[in-house]
Formats: sequence, C-alpha cells, structure tokens
Amino acid sequence: MSAVSQQSVVPKDGAGSFIAKSRLSRLWRDLRRDRFLYLLALPGILFFIVFKYIPLGGVVIAFQNYSPFAGITGSEWVGFEHFERFFSNPEFLTLFRNTIAINLMSLIFFFPLPIVLSLMMNEVRSVVYKRVVQSVVYMPHFLSWVIISGLTFLLFAKGEGLVNKLLEALGASRIDFLTNSNLFWIMLTIQSIWKECGWGTILFLAAMAGIDPGVYEAARMDGANRLRQMWHVTLPAIRSVIVVLLILRLGHMMDVGFEQVFLMYNGAVSEVAEVFDTYVYRMGIQQGQFSYSTAAGLFKSVVGLTLVVISNWASKKMGEEGVY
Repeated sequence: MSAVSQQSVVPKDGAGSFIAKSRLSRLWRDLRRDRFLYLLALPGILFFIVFKYIPLGGVVIAFQNYSPFAGITGSEWVGFEHFERFFSNPEFLTLFRNTIAINLMSLIFFFPLPIVLSLMMNEVRSVVYKRVVQSVVYMPHFLSWVIISGLTFLLFAKGEGLVNKLLEALGASRIDFLTNSNLFWIMLTIQSIWKECGWGTILFLAAMAGIDPGVYEAARMDGANRLRQMWHVTLPAIRSVIVVLLILRLGHMMDVGFEQVFLMYNGAVSEVAEVFDTYVYRMGIQQGQFSYSTAAGLFKSVVGLTLVVISNWASKKMGEEGVY
C-alpha cells in the first residue's frame, strides 16, 4: 500500500478526533505506568490548585466595590477605579521605593552568597565535616520569623541588647539598631542572609554533584589549581541553575515577605518599613477595603509576571535555557 493510500485510511474530517484520542490514550498509558510518581506529586499539585489557582477567581473584586453581603455576583462593577486611586495615592511612591530598595539589597548582597557558600562547601574533602557544616547552616531556615525577630531584639535592642552591651563594655556608644530608619533595610537583609543563605545552597550543591569528575581531572592535567577549577569548571556547570533562580527571584521583586517586615515594623521606621505587603494587610484586613487592597495585590502580581517574562526572554537571547 502506498504512502498516499495509507494516509487516506483516516478521513480528513476525523483527523482531529483521531489525534485527540491518540494523545488521550498515550496520556492514560503514561499515568498508569508512572502512577506512583504522580501519586507522590499529588499533594503538591493539590496545594497549588487549592491555594494558588482556585483563589484566582477572587481577583475580580479588584474591579468591583465588593461587599461581603452582596457577594461577587451582587457587587457593583467599577472598572479600574481602585487602580487609579492606588496609583494616585501619595503613598504609592513610598511603597514602591521601599519594596524595590529592600529587594535590590537582597538581590545584590543575599543572592550571590549561597553560590559562594556552595563553592566553599564543595571544596571540603572531609565528608563528616561537610555534613556537619550543612546541618548547621540549614537549621535557621526551619526557625519561624517570630523566633528570628525575637533573637534580633535580644541582640540589638538599645537598652538590653547583647551587641550594645558589648559596645558599651568596649567604650563605644550604644547604637539604635531597631528604631533607626537608616539601618532598617540593612537589618532585614542581615536577617534574610542568616536565615536562608544555608538553605539556598541545596540546589547549587545538587548541581555540583552532577559534574563529571573527569572534567576536574582534565583541568588538573592542564595545570588548573582549585581556584581555576571553580572558575572554569564548577561555575559554568551550574550557570543554568543560577540563571533559573535569578529569573524566579526577579519575579518576586514586589514581594518582601509580610511576616518579616511586620514583626520588625515600628513607628520610628514606618517611613522606610511600609511595603506593598504590609499596605495590603493594613488596607484589606484592618480597614476592610477588600477591593482596593486586591487591586494593590494584583498590581504586584502583574509586575512580577512581567519581570519573569522579560528576564526569561533576555536569558534565552543570551543562549541560556530559561524557565520555560
């Protein structure tokens, strides 16, 4: 039978249906074959469906004068009124400045540190010592921000803080760490570094574990020392991981972390501490302006999505794989 006659077995009007059935059959076959893997992933999938995708329907209240008594279907539609009010609010520029500044400090000072720490840990030859160090630097990640903030107050409080007592014992004057607006962003960055730097090494160490030892051997034969091996072998091998994490980090440029800022917030630093997360909480939860706060939250999400798309496009232009 010729190729033409073989193609004519499937009618043209039924080609789409045939392809759809073929794909569905292949999907069920893959599900049946990898059922335990999909079962393992099911809790994570359900988490995103329940807490990430289903709540997206509530975004429509940003375009309404939402009333809990009337519900979404009974509330009045006002279009972009809340967005116009949000952007014309004098507080908008302050919120934008504080959010971007805190995230830029985190991006510049925090983002590279897990990479450096991973490179240092990868060079440790003692397996026991390496595991002990890993356990120690991972531990702060599992502490809540409540505990981290409490430790910060115990260490840096002006009256009874340990750091100020040491400064006083050394003959120096006490420093107002917690109510000094010039130090607030620095304190947040230090907290983030101490809490998350060790945890951030996991992906980088996993990527380094997949590097072929033969590449290091070839580099040594060419006369490369340990530093040269890190620069010419290890870093290029984990470059794709660095790019992906950087893209995802840029997607959170409008997110500072509500809990951390809220716990460190006080009246003396309100001018530099008010960010989009705390503003949405204050306007939405405390003042009951649900539509207005939803509009502010939607703005954050749109900016984050835009940054991910642009950075992903730029990474592909530079020859990297990107996120998608």
